[in-house]
Amino acid sequence: MSNQVTVEILNIGDELLLGIRTNSHLTYLGKQLSLLGLKIDHCQVVPDKADAIQSAFKIASERSDIVIATGGLGPTEDDLTRESLATLLERELIYNESIFDSIKDRFLKLGRNVSEIHKKQCFQIEGSQILKNDRGTAPGLFVEHNACTIILLPGPTHELIPMFEKQILPYVKNKVCAQADSSYIQLRTCGIGESTVEEVVSPIVKQYGSVEIAFCVHLGVVDVRLSFADNSKNVDQLNQVAEACRLALGDHFVGYGDITLSQVIFQKLRERQKTLAVAESCTGGLLGNAFTDIPGASKVFQGGVICYANEVKISQVSVPEEIIDQHGAVSGECAIAMASGVAENLSSDYGLSITGFAGPEGGDKENPVGTIHIGFHSSFGIWAKRVRYLGGRMDVKARAVNAALDWMRRLLIRQEQTDIDGYTI
Repeated sequence: MSNQVTVEILNIGDELLLGIRTNSHLTYLGKQLSLLGLKIDHCQVVPDKADAIQSAFKIASERSDIVIATGGLGPTEDDLTRESLATLLERELIYNESIFDSIKDRFLKLGRNVSEIHKKQCFQIEGSQILKNDRGTAPGLFVEHNACTIILLPGPTHELIPMFEKQILPYVKNKVCAQADSSYIQLRTCGIGESTVEEVVSPIVKQYGSVEIAFCVHLGVVDVRLSFADNSKNVDQLNQVAEACRLALGDHFVGYGDITLSQVIFQKLRERQKTLAVAESCTGGLLGNAFTDIPGASKVFQGGVICYANEVKISQVSVPEEIIDQHGAVSGECAIAMASGVAENLSSDYGLSITGFAGPEGGDKENPVGTIHIGFHSSFGIWAKRVRYLGGRMDVKARAVNAALDWMRRLLIRQEQTDIDGYTI
């Protein structure tokens, strides 16, 4: 039945059309629904105008079975989603005192006084079902209209996600009869380009006519999505194709699904009961953040030092002043000294470092803008690696982190494969 269901997303908010916010809701909802065998058929990004919102709901409700709208449920004058839908459906807005009681309880716990303005959020559309908001003040709404199910979700991501996962996904699974198993398998790769990945996996996939392939590239990472080309839903065959692709990719294979490079490193170090410390300059804490995003990271991650200034490199991670004078702060020698210094100072088994010119200024003839040096320290050796990336400052920083993590991941794999100290990388 899931293949017959049409889904439409309405993302409401001027901030999306002005480029102030990225449309992360669409990405999240698409991911969650696809895991249930549903795909988004249409998406509208709608301004905070009543007539535009009504028009979008009218179009969506006439052509889609499920309409999920995000945003516009707050207490301010430009939050018009609830009112606009009620007008379109010719239904009354009914004040619900229990909603206001919940808002007052929340403010009381925060030590704040509730304002009358929040009563705007306490109206529900006649015949609708309230979706409790455990993270904020604006409840969601569940509305049935003819053959269409309309779901209103709050705009803040930290409110939307738990509401969707706790209250909407169960409905989708039970009422829409979507497949419980994933309708696709994702393989994550790193270190090689999209075209190279395609050259490796496409010949394998072509041997199976019932499997389709798609690629998604982001900052040095290439995701390969394998899905059913027909209604056969041959899960065993899909798993067989994925395993063949994994073997063919070798060390370029990071893992299945959305696993991150830092998670792979964390798992490997956790198994060995080893620890890691990082030192970074141009990435400004992004390398350390990649590990602190992982629950329980303290079992492996000792800490990190953002040593942006040369003086901090010398004082905090024990980089010899002579190395900076002779080779510069952006050099393989400095990267190695940073990795070794932070490992020693933080009593860690491994050290990983990044130094470079993220741009748009800086750089020299030997190390132009975009040049990154990565340092690695371990009991089985120390190395430095040089890479260079073109693009904006934020892209260079993000790619530098991925490059450092991927290099460490590969070194750990090679250590597992050889288990011999002092081998050449």
